[in-house]
Amino acid sequence: MSNNVRQMNLAASALHAVFVLALLGAAGLYAIQRPEFRLREIQIDGDTQHINTPTVRASVVGHLKGNFFTVDLDTARGASEQMPWVHHASVRRVWPNALAVTLEEYKPLGTWGNDQLVSVDGDLFTTNQGELDDDLPAFDGPDGTAKEVVARYQDFEKWFAPLDAKPEEVTLSSRFAWTVKLSNGMQIELGRERNLLLDRSKRFVASWPAVTGRWGKQIEYADLRYPNGFAIRAAGIRFINDTDKAKK
Repeated sequence: MSNNVRQMNLAASALHAVFVLALLGAAGLYAIQRPEFRLREIQIDGDTQHINTPTVRASVVGHLKGNFFTVDLDTARGASEQMPWVHHASVRRVWPNALAVTLEEYKPLGTWGNDQLVSVDGDLFTTNQGELDDDLPAFDGPDGTAKEVVARYQDFEKWFAPLDAKPEEVTLSSRFAWTVKLSNGMQIELGRERNLLLDRSKRFVASWPAVTGRWGKQIEYADLRYPNGFAIRAAGIRFINDTDKAKK
């Protein structure tokens, strides 16, 4: 008899617990459907120098479903990152009816090809180049080489600094040969052999005082693809400094 009473008490307790849980669930469902939890504001902050915040806000709103409790934050983040200039976005809830979207812009390093930009991290992105504040160096190369071109640009900056000139254009051809145009107007051909790029640059830089002493600083073109020297062109005059007279 006592066992039956114990079992009945356990069953009653279980039913009571189920009832309480159901009541709490219904109360919670009622609460989250209250109009005060309907999303009413999207706050945009972070790095927004080139970002049109009303456009981002409108784009995010167009992808949102649900309220403060049920909205999918990943969907809001993805919609934000589809906007021009947006590299990364993070989204969080702000009690009781808002979302806060924090944006991070791409940091442009240069133009890429005809219609893209490349970031300091070597990421390509598309935006209106008329929004740029400064003239940027121009880069180009085969698909998938943006990070390599950016890394090599940084090398060229250091290697040719003794010439008091900076790279304005860096091109990696379809045959993976490097061409650099400097701010002094000189175009430099460095060739395809990656392991020789530094040596060729050092040799040319070391010879620069002698070259400019003889031919002046208005050097239009330099071809460094010779085994033991280089060729230059200045004001229509072509000079070869190479014992073998043969390109590698």
